[in-house]
Amino acid sequence: MKQQAIIFDMDGVICHTNPFHSEAFRVFFGKRGLNPTEQEFAQHMYGKSNKYIFAHFLGREVIGSEFAELENEKEGLFREIYADKVETLPEFLPFLQALKKEGYRTGVATSAPRANLDLIMNSLGFGPSMESVLASENVTKHKPDPEVYLSSSRNLEIDPTRCLVFEDSHSGVSAARNAGMRVVGVLSSHTKEELPPCDHYIRDYRDIDTDTVSKLLS
Repeated sequence: MKQQAIIFDMDGVICHTNPFHSEAFRVFFGKRGLNPTEQEFAQHMYGKSNKYIFAHFLGREVIGSEFAELENEKEGLFREIYADKVETLPEFLPFLQALKKEGYRTGVATSAPRANLDLIMNSLGFGPSMESVLASENVTKHKPDPEVYLSSSRNLEIDPTRCLVFEDSHSGVSAARNAGMRVVGVLSSHTKEELPPCDHYIRDYRDIDTDTVSKLLS
């Protein structure tokens, strides 16, 4: 197996879930008399932790049991909406299979709850291909803090400088950069100009192959 690793964020990177998160948040906030715009979601929801999202839109910090209750409510709405609609960005699974054939270690590092990740992994069947699987419950500091990526590199037993991350959000790219990793920006939710500088950019996995990965890690 190669002494190099590929780490994927989940929302907007493996699956284009943002429209369904938006739908769930609209229901969630609508119950509370709030009606955020799509622009507000793009700025303050995509790629952000629920802790940040609740604080921003509710106008106060939400902690403890209240946070747990609100997160369970919102994420339950998301899973209910998305359960029969799970699909990857184009060509993700063939690309993952090609990486495994080439001997790369692979992982998932998401700010989403483990239940969301399990829904997607179980629906698509790629869990056994991942040597590291980390969700929001596995960290104390969320992106842009590098904790989830540094923890991933330890799980994968690969130095951070030999890891390539696929990310779609400002906070996610920043987290990978802060971990000392190289980054492919996935332009599913944001433009190049809206992201910190990345080593490479793709719209989906039709735009990349294992030769490009090898060059990015060389």
